[in-house]
Amino acid sequence: MLQQDMSRRQVFGVFGSIAAIAAASGLGLTACGTNSPAGSAAGSGTNASSNLSGTVNCTGATSFQGLIEAAANNFMMENEEVTITIGGGGSGQGLSDVKDGKAQLGRSDVFAEEKLEPEDAKKLKDNQLCVVGIGPVVNAKVDIDNISVDQLRDIFTGKITDWSEVGGSAGTIQVINRKAGSGTRATFESAVLQGQAVPTDFVPAAEEDSSGTVVEKVSQTEGSISYLAFSYFDDSKFKALAVDGNKPTNENVCSGDFGIWAYEHLYCSTDVDATTQAFVDYLLSDEVQSSLVESEGFIPITSMQVKKDAKGNVSAA
Repeated sequence: MLQQDMSRRQVFGVFGSIAAIAAASGLGLTACGTNSPAGSAAGSGTNASSNLSGTVNCTGATSFQGLIEAAANNFMMENEEVTITIGGGGSGQGLSDVKDGKAQLGRSDVFAEEKLEPEDAKKLKDNQLCVVGIGPVVNAKVDIDNISVDQLRDIFTGKITDWSEVGGSAGTIQVINRKAGSGTRATFESAVLQGQAVPTDFVPAAEEDSSGTVVEKVSQTEGSISYLAFSYFDDSKFKALAVDGNKPTNENVCSGDFGIWAYEHLYCSTDVDATTQAFVDYLLSDEVQSSLVESEGFIPITSMQVKKDAKGNVSAA
């Protein structure tokens, strides 16, 4: 057991070191101004919970697994009697594991209501850890810089098939989608398709299972369009489009001007134990929100000026 724990801590140490270096170097996307007072959440693991012990199992979405791993490493260093194990499996797996008592924490890209039966979702507590912004990207040779939500909807449902229909030079639009089950795809379709079904006869040029593959595919495929989280944006490989005149930036997500975004959720049971709650409080603290969250390419939850419910309704925070 001792050997296993040491091995796990060494793995987390790598993530922690990377995150620390990134934060110290000023890497990552710039976040909006925080709207929470310093110390509004629990501070470091040591100050808040030095007498904690036990094991916390966390499974689910891989999209922000690195963030959780880095934070877990720091938390365990400050709370030596606590062990945090991190597993994958996707959003549905994380939610089911918490529901079934197999894990204390479940990571999800979507609200529990979208994956679980209503009575099961009510048994879970939603901790919205951070926000991910997602924007449309096109091959560098596509000669438009702005697109409307309506035009995006028509492109991704097959109604618009040529760039000349949206103000560009004539050429076939090559749609590169994510595979079904992707959290990034679910976020994009929720904000853009807004419930409109994709015709069964519409076949995209490709469906990829990772953001990294989308980056390469868009950069190499003339006339292509897809969508990516802001952290994957790379001006040297493709072009990110403004939507309805609003550029895809953290600031515009925070203000509500750019509407394609989603929460990264960390679910636990409503009767969560003290050690798990302390780790959640640590993740929501200024220490993590202002450093690890940004260095991993996400937007701190404390920066949001708007909020979104499970039905996609947006209101002032």
